[in-house]
Amino acid sequence: MPGLAVGSAPASTAKPLEASTATRSQTATVHMSGQLQQLSRQVGGGSFDAQKVQSIKEAIAEGRFQVDSSKVADGLLSTVKDLIRSNSRSA
Repeated sequence: MPGLAVGSAPASTAKPLEASTATRSQTATVHMSGQLQQLSRQVGGGSFDAQKVQSIKEAIAEGRFQVDSSKVADGLLSTVKDLIRSNSRSA
């Protein structure tokens, strides 16, 4: 149609971008799986030592941080063993 720009629509079919009051007042409910709840308890609810994190960041930035590969390997093996045990229980 002449005079009508590509992608434009008549004003009567335009929808408002703002959500309605009913939509804005709704809240979402999140349920954690049993496995996530167990992990959360094991980790201690996600708390961490901010000072330790900062010292590690500084060590990395200064090139002083060294990874103990045996600790990483031990942790990985422990995690795999736990996963195997939990999968064999649920099967």
